[in-house]
Amino acid sequence: MIKHLTAHGIKLLECHVFDKLRSSESGQSNRSTSSCLPAAERVIENGECQEEEDGTESCSTSERRTPFTLAALGGKFNEEKVNECHRAVTKFVVKGLHPFSTVEQPEFRDMVRTFDSRYKPPSRDSLANRLIPAWYQVERDNLMSALREVSTVAITADGWTSLVQDHYLTVTLHFVNKGTVLGKVLQTKAVYECQTGDAVAEEIESILNEFGVRSKVVAATVDNAANMDVALRKLRIRKIGCFAHTLNLAAQKINRCNTISNWAARVRSIVVWIKRCHMAKVVLREKQQLLDLPPHALIMDVKTRWNSLYLMVERFYEQFPAIQAVIMDPRIKKQTEKERLVEKLQTEDLRRAKEFIDLMSVLYTSTLCVSSEKNPTCGQIIPILKKLESHFAVQPEDSAFAQNIKQKVWTDLSTRYKDEAVYDFLEEATVMDPRFKLKMNSNTVIWDRLKMAAIVEDTEKRFEEDIEDDDQSVEVEQEDRAFKERDSSPPNKRHRKTALEELFAEEEQNLLSTPSVETQTFADRLELEIQMYRGIPPISVSADPTLWWWQKKDTMPLLAHLAEKYLCVQASSTPSERVFSTAGDTIRNYAMLLDLLTSRTILITILSATMIQLNIYLYIREVVCSSPFAVMERNYGTLILTF
Repeated sequence: MIKHLTAHGIKLLECHVFDKLRSSESGQSNRSTSSCLPAAERVIENGECQEEEDGTESCSTSERRTPFTLAALGGKFNEEKVNECHRAVTKFVVKGLHPFSTVEQPEFRDMVRTFDSRYKPPSRDSLANRLIPAWYQVERDNLMSALREVSTVAITADGWTSLVQDHYLTVTLHFVNKGTVLGKVLQTKAVYECQTGDAVAEEIESILNEFGVRSKVVAATVDNAANMDVALRKLRIRKIGCFAHTLNLAAQKINRCNTISNWAARVRSIVVWIKRCHMAKVVLREKQQLLDLPPHALIMDVKTRWNSLYLMVERFYEQFPAIQAVIMDPRIKKQTEKERLVEKLQTEDLRRAKEFIDLMSVLYTSTLCVSSEKNPTCGQIIPILKKLESHFAVQPEDSAFAQNIKQKVWTDLSTRYKDEAVYDFLEEATVMDPRFKLKMNSNTVIWDRLKMAAIVEDTEKRFEEDIEDDDQSVEVEQEDRAFKERDSSPPNKRHRKTALEELFAEEEQNLLSTPSVETQTFADRLELEIQMYRGIPPISVSADPTLWWWQKKDTMPLLAHLAEKYLCVQASSTPSERVFSTAGDTIRNYAMLLDLLTSRTILITILSATMIQLNIYLYIREVVCSSPFAVMERNYGTLILTF
């Protein structure tokens, strides 16, 4: 955004309103310089008259300002208070996904004036071109500072096309910090090239290099798109297929069975009829009250929405008595359509709905489990797959309807994660998750791979340290040699043993011959920690494995460090999906004026409070009414609407 304005000769003053939010680790002190707004917008004090933008004067007379009112208002409205108010207004606009024009609406300014008449909100131009970019820069600096202390990270990536065919690529970053899994949006980037595998690889690599984490990436979680697969192979980054996508694809396989698809079509037609008929909706509310059912609306399934068929059937089963009562109600006029629905709605449909819910609820719950961002999820994939294998095993007492569902779902799931390297990584992640380590505890091959991975990582770390210290080694040797030459003191006299030392001389000798922790090799210490870890009982599935490892960092430091490599990897690409969900909520048919230049600038700004929840504020220049006569013209970031 700033580069765009500078290219057109628009100079911007440096803004320091958000310097107070800068982390101390970033190495930049908080500067108490003047605000980025003009002086006329800053301070109202000493009873001076100031001219508002609308031409009216705001005067502080003796009738309006008394010692009592000044004391109530806190006296002088200094610059720090102005900056604090600016930060609050900016957070309100960005976090609430409000259009920038909100700050110039008379109602908003009246509300702010009611809170404190001395404060004047920033203009729309100041908000868009100064305050939000300044906030973004502070948050970006804080993120860069935090990433310098991280050794291993994982990413998710996904692409999205808006309703006006603007394509975006989002990359999110995940790492472990002091017993917590943190997730941050690195960038949401507008792309203008054909999204081939090579193009996606260049875009992802440029984002990772910009934040200095290219060499720290352990794995990338993406969907099943072919271009993502090619891109990660070119980048030589381990690909973890999105498990939520995998479960959704398996669930959709049941539509290929005519028996199941015809039954789902009957349920769907009833839901569509009730949703389209105004009187049916009114009667449904009445029947829900009479039957003491939850006042829930029926759900329509969408093919591209995960688990929507399951949610539709679940709600249909819940409201089945009310649906029957609605169809039989005399206020529903269309007799022909009622008769057709009565023929469709049978008791057999209710029985099948119950079987469908019992079978598919596990897939729905599994999707929720692996879509979490605050807890490690990579180690859940294999335990969930084993549970699904048992759940979808065909039993002799199953009906033909249930057998078809089980066969379709598991036939697809059984073909997933067949890559040997990926499956080995998932096994290691399962072992390093203290909730599920017993699932693989008997497999010694996995522990051997873990030991080798830890040794390789330690060797690489030592090699890097040796390279960094290579220039200093010569100086250190020279200093040691000079110190030895200066040390010409005579040798110490032989120490005479005490009576107690002579009595326990044998025990003392055995103690000295026992290798200490400092003298043990890395492999020996690692083996001791593995044996200790394998002997510890697993923790509850409701416990936090990241926090558990943080608490064990003193007793098992080597394994605790190695565990971060697996705990940060996501089982699903839903973090980047959620970014686009927020984008979709922001962009409507009547508000499609998305500034591609600023979508990249705002992505970290909205995460100032926690930097965990993954949302994105997409810069909407103006909300305009959807009109066939509207003509929109762009003029250096300002939209002109003419009719």
